[in-house]
Amino acid sequence: MTEIPLFTSFKLRGVTFPNRIMLAPMCQYQAIDGIPNDWHRAHHGRYATSGVGSVVVEATGISAEGRISPGCTGLYNDEQVAAWREITDLYRAQGIPVFVQINHAGAKSSTMRPWDGMGPLDPDSTEPPWQTYAPSAVPARDGWHTPQALTVAEIAEIVQDFANAAKRAIEAGFDGVEIHGAHGYLLHEFMSPYANKRTDDYGGPVENRMRMAVEVARAVRAVLPDDMPLLYRASCVDGEGGGLTLDDTVVLSHALKAEGVDMIDASGGGIPAGMRLAQQKPEPGFQVPFAERIKRDTGLTTVAVGMITEAEMANEIVASGKADLVALARGMLRDPAWPYHAAQALGHPEPASILPKLYAFYLKLAS
Repeated sequence: MTEIPLFTSFKLRGVTFPNRIMLAPMCQYQAIDGIPNDWHRAHHGRYATSGVGSVVVEATGISAEGRISPGCTGLYNDEQVAAWREITDLYRAQGIPVFVQINHAGAKSSTMRPWDGMGPLDPDSTEPPWQTYAPSAVPARDGWHTPQALTVAEIAEIVQDFANAAKRAIEAGFDGVEIHGAHGYLLHEFMSPYANKRTDDYGGPVENRMRMAVEVARAVRAVLPDDMPLLYRASCVDGEGGGLTLDDTVVLSHALKAEGVDMIDASGGGIPAGMRLAQQKPEPGFQVPFAERIKRDTGLTTVAVGMITEAEMANEIVASGKADLVALARGMLRDPAWPYHAAQALGHPEPASILPKLYAFYLKLAS
């Protein structure tokens, strides 16, 4: 039988992905002091046995002030490292590569959990707010706290925080690192003319606006072993005229490739918060052209993400070379057995073979 592209293996540096299905990062907002807990172990436990080919865990703060909310995970102390190790062990036992998305939330930090309103924390909140920082003193949304514009020295400190978090990711047992440069968080804010009003070497033309992202990639790559992949999640467009464009993101991707980034996780949007992606209709696969363009123009491997829900679409994306991997979040929430059901839908001769041996044995026994 002809190979099913979605279920072919893939190698990136020293890491082998058993198939092309990636579990996309999903913030859980359940941590205490940045430490993953029983909720995270239960959440990841079900995906460790799902047949997924790789995992990127949630946006994880490089510092306490870099977290989106008080409930976000972190990688800035030893207790967090130890807790993450319990989760990476779950995936390693099943041969699934697991990456951590390291992040500084910028102007979108110090916020409530989404189900509590997602607005900024205030002095009356159960959990106290903290000072926020961004490229410029531009609130993430109208009425939100005004962040403090970063000095050049503070930018350098945050770059080092990214590198320190990457070192801890190695200690925690992750197979690689994804730098979060999307969804309106700090590195995306630097890239976006909407949020970046600076007039120094970090503002103005795209070559300046991408400077911090490039510095972060360089610093992180320097601390990772040669066989460990480095991913970068990019918001490829802001959506409305005058913002970040796909052309800008291609320029960034070329620069990131030169610094040792291996893969672009091609997402979009986030500035201003909640703004629709006017350049693409929100329909299944609406961000696939971003991954396709970056892959074609730079030669980088890419991940396609965003409303990829059907097995046939996911398989076609890989088969046509539009992207190397496809990432699912809500699709996997709805159906944690999505990879197995996709294998069935695509006519895999032994769909249970993508699952742990115990599950495969009983499923074959029942067929």
